[in-house]
Amino acid sequence: MKNNHGANLHQLSETLGITEENIIDFSSNINPFGLSPKGLEELKNNLNKASIYPDPDYTDLKKSISSYCNCDVDNIILGSGATELISSSIKTVKPKSTLLLSPAYSEYEKELNKIDSKIVKFFYKKENNFKINIDEVITLIKKENFDMIVICNPNNPTGQLISIEELKKIILNFKKPIMIDETYIEFTDFKNTSATSLVQDNSNIVVIRGTSKFFSTPGIRLGYAIVSKGDLLEKISNLPNLWNINIFAAIMGEAMFKDFDFINMCYKEFNKNFNLLFNGLKNIPTLKVYESKSNFILCEISSDRYNTNDLYSYLSKKGLIIRKAESFDGLNNKFFRVCILTEEQINLLLTEVNNFINNFII
Repeated sequence: MKNNHGANLHQLSETLGITEENIIDFSSNINPFGLSPKGLEELKNNLNKASIYPDPDYTDLKKSISSYCNCDVDNIILGSGATELISSSIKTVKPKSTLLLSPAYSEYEKELNKIDSKIVKFFYKKENNFKINIDEVITLIKKENFDMIVICNPNNPTGQLISIEELKKIILNFKKPIMIDETYIEFTDFKNTSATSLVQDNSNIVVIRGTSKFFSTPGIRLGYAIVSKGDLLEKISNLPNLWNINIFAAIMGEAMFKDFDFINMCYKEFNKNFNLLFNGLKNIPTLKVYESKSNFILCEISSDRYNTNDLYSYLSKKGLIIRKAESFDGLNNKFFRVCILTEEQINLLLTEVNNFINNFII
């Protein structure tokens, strides 16, 4: 079942004969620690506001984002999820030629194809453990006449992070629009790794964020972009429709960006659970586990006796869903991706992966 946003739990439930509540989804990369209590409380207390229009300027929501990201309110653009802002940015720039760091989220290529942009892909290479070579990127930038660069940082699905210093090198050598999708940046030390710190002092930078992953709110469809002031900001600002953020997304968003107790708890628990899963996978024979700076881990099966389809089939019958990664450019049916869930769920996954592999070793 191909799904670019993780598992389709409704479809899986019917296929597997398991209720959605009993499916453990390691494919969708959503924070397992639930919703912000302050955001949820604010939502519950304001359900009666369904009968009024949102503030068309979303003043309070933008102030909350501004404080959270340490950026200027005037640089913020809101969207109905990060994907809408990806589309808006590409439609605005209309690049004739685009450099796309790959493998990556499929929506970039889909949107670029809609405007007939020539796409040149620079790959995170397996032989380099999927770590990027910035000098090679800059050499390509100087050689080709690109109109736009698209970067997912941390990269999905490899989990690799391009540092601020490396991003500065790219910016120094490329004066046209750079779109940086930071959907997973909050699972890092994002105050020191986010490109939002580069927006103010550079032109043509678009940093895109969503709330689906870290804040575990894919249902409210809230995304935001932080854009360098100038012509690009003005043009992107004019694309979204009036009131494109519903009032409940605005209310919940405003509160959860300020819920530092929840945010700090997520960091602490996430790091603990990340180490549990990463180390557990590394100890499983025939698996190569790649380093990650995100809330998911890319793994490669080194055995010739089975592949990811076999592992997926076995695990799905147990109600455990992993992401097969062969749909990503440059990867094949030996690769899969798993995200960080709770300690109990991680231990269950590790047990079942070990059980599956032992059947091929014994």
